[in-house]
Amino acid sequence: MAAIALIFLLSLSTTLILTPVIREFTFRRGWVDAPSKRKVHTSAMPRLGGVAIYIGFFFSILSILISPNERIKQIYNEPLLIWIASGSVPLFIMGVWDDFRRINPFFKLSVQITAACVAYFGGLRIANLAMPWGASYSLGIASLPVTVFWIILVTNALNLIDGLDGLAAGVSLFATISLLIICLINNNFIVAFVLAALAGACLGFLRYNFNPASIFMGDSGSYFLGYMLACLGILGSMKSQTTVAILIPIIALGVPLMDTLLAPVRRFIIGKKLFQPDKSHIHHRLIKRGFSHRNAVLIMYGVTVCMGIFSLVSVHAADKHAGLFFLALGLLLFGAFRRLGYLEYLAMDKVLGYFRDVTDEIGLQRGRRTFLGHQKAIQEARTMDETWQCITTAMASLDMDCVEISIFSNRFNIGPASHYDWYVSEDAKKLCDDKESVLSLSLPLVNHKYHGTLFIKKDMNRSPLSQHTLRRIEQLRRTLVDRLTRFQIEADNQQTHCEPSLEKCNQPQDL
Repeated sequence: MAAIALIFLLSLSTTLILTPVIREFTFRRGWVDAPSKRKVHTSAMPRLGGVAIYIGFFFSILSILISPNERIKQIYNEPLLIWIASGSVPLFIMGVWDDFRRINPFFKLSVQITAACVAYFGGLRIANLAMPWGASYSLGIASLPVTVFWIILVTNALNLIDGLDGLAAGVSLFATISLLIICLINNNFIVAFVLAALAGACLGFLRYNFNPASIFMGDSGSYFLGYMLACLGILGSMKSQTTVAILIPIIALGVPLMDTLLAPVRRFIIGKKLFQPDKSHIHHRLIKRGFSHRNAVLIMYGVTVCMGIFSLVSVHAADKHAGLFFLALGLLLFGAFRRLGYLEYLAMDKVLGYFRDVTDEIGLQRGRRTFLGHQKAIQEARTMDETWQCITTAMASLDMDCVEISIFSNRFNIGPASHYDWYVSEDAKKLCDDKESVLSLSLPLVNHKYHGTLFIKKDMNRSPLSQHTLRRIEQLRRTLVDRLTRFQIEADNQQTHCEPSLEKCNQPQDL
């Protein structure tokens, strides 16, 4: 315990000394984070605080290695730590670079995958998944993608929640302390040493980063902290005897992980780019609900502490009780996210409506296939009268009350009629004049050239409008425009064939 306390104090004091030095240096050089619509700070803020965290962490590790303590010397027998440290180097450098100029997201992802692969091939692997009810499953060849995904997930999770003063540093601190205690319980002192150094660096930086912050950690700090927490969480659980070992770091890092997993789902549902930054993260929602920046951060701290306690309790949870334990945790999280308004995107009526639209669009619903038959009949009609008969049949299936069409008959070989109308009943003809309850649509039949206009009316008091009706009407309009275009082409071809014979008939005959 003395060695763990020593490495914690070394990391803490080093970061406390370095952070203000880096803050003043970056401020003089103009390396600041400018305010924007996506950010909550209103003035330029020095960044690169992650450099102080990085140096404070590794300085304490290297300093303690010269100690004669036998337990500390066991670190030399754990080469996996060297691989993890090596993987953090390109990730940290990429973060520093990203603090100066924005890097392509795909390049970021490639560096993150490289860092994760370094740790994986060094021996850090999620090889088995143990379920709360006692069952265990070997991942086999899936171990590589699962491990890489976990590291990338946690790395980006810390980066995403770094949106309020002290949030990422504080959440990392409490998650690290939770993992540290679990390692001590399981006598995993080697990982505990490294976690103590990481906790000291977080606490030292938090002195200057808590609201109101005087420096930001930047991407260099958030990527480094996320990567180390992901790797150390796996490494700590690998030596654990509990059947829910892999769930321990998941619970301890629950706040950033849930925010990261919900972000792309939320953006996908509302039609935004999956990785487009927004202001709908958990901390943003807390602020929108009236909490100050400091109170929002303190709430996130409290939730992280509670999740850490849950992870500690899970270590001693009996296998037969573990399932109920995680069920209770899931219900609590469900209630919390419901209060924050996240589940409004996943309301059952909206989800079912979305899937109904998808199945209708790809033709799985019977109504769509039936209407496709009406469209096919319009396309195969040989005359305008046949076309009109198909249109009225299609409109009757959509429960329309009135349909009219006005076309330029002189453009087509369709006979003298240029106006058609149809009413579902005599009463409908009178009701269609009541504009307060009648839906009226005027659809131009346009395809480079104007062919005419389609008029549609429906009495909304008689029956409601189906959610697919407007889509069907547009599908019918396009089909009708295509049919009229082909009518015109046929008429033009006939006129072209008749012109030579007319010229020949008009020539004077020799006597």
